[in-house]
Amino acid sequence: MADGGTREVLAVRYGNRVTTRAETFLNYHLYGEPDGKIQLDYFFWVIRDGGGAGRVTLVDTGFAPAAGDRRGRNWDATPADALPKLGIDPGAVGTVVVTHAHWDHIGNLHQFPHAQLVMSQAEYDFWTGPLARRAQFAAHAEPGELALLQAIRREGRLTLMTGHHTVAPGLELLQVGGHTPGQLIVTVATATGTVVLASDALHFYEEVELDRPFAITADLPGMYLAYDLLAELAARPDTWLVAGHDPAVRDRFAPYGSDPAVTDVGTPRDAAAASPAAPTPA
Repeated sequence: MADGGTREVLAVRYGNRVTTRAETFLNYHLYGEPDGKIQLDYFFWVIRDGGGAGRVTLVDTGFAPAAGDRRGRNWDATPADALPKLGIDPGAVGTVVVTHAHWDHIGNLHQFPHAQLVMSQAEYDFWTGPLARRAQFAAHAEPGELALLQAIRREGRLTLMTGHHTVAPGLELLQVGGHTPGQLIVTVATATGTVVLASDALHFYEEVELDRPFAITADLPGMYLAYDLLAELAARPDTWLVAGHDPAVRDRFAPYGSDPAVTDVGTPRDAAAASPAAPTPA
């Protein structure tokens, strides 16, 4: 893995929702536990090389305010609002990684009209194909946003990859599937170790720690295999696993500056706590 030098990896929390455990975990009744409330945080992720003036890669773009309002989510900012507070001109974002095409991850692509996008071929093919219109899938997408993905491809700004793709030295994409047909994770080399941005391959740490699948899945065996891979990566020395929607991210990693919404996921508060245990098979 390449040396990350002065590379920063930041998680920006832009919204939240309180829901129930029964709605969050697949077939929750199988665990024989009482239902209860659980908070789900919404993040996008910023990878910045070389300090303030280096290359900027954005991982996902959050949900659009109108879609969040319609779906009853709380939100604070879009990427175009949040990035300047980090000293980043949104126009300086060179690459946007689309980990998957759910509405809460591609809602603000229009804010980056000059960036190059990268996503998996399987993800693009699925969401632009006929099965995406079936109710169980369509509930998690916005037609206008999928149409924008197609327009970006026609503009020549979309790279479609299969399996593994290198965005830049030390910045790698791995296709895992499970949650969606072409779900990606992102591994990022920094000066102190490797950050694994799981995005929605891992919404909550307990999915991998307790072998407890998330409720929304396109491929349950694929989801379990993704958990196994994430657990194996997290067990490597100096490797930090970052869940996609878990409020615990802000507890496991150090704050970045004075903004409580921004977390430096390259700096764990406690290395042991930041690396989850291997799954416990049911």
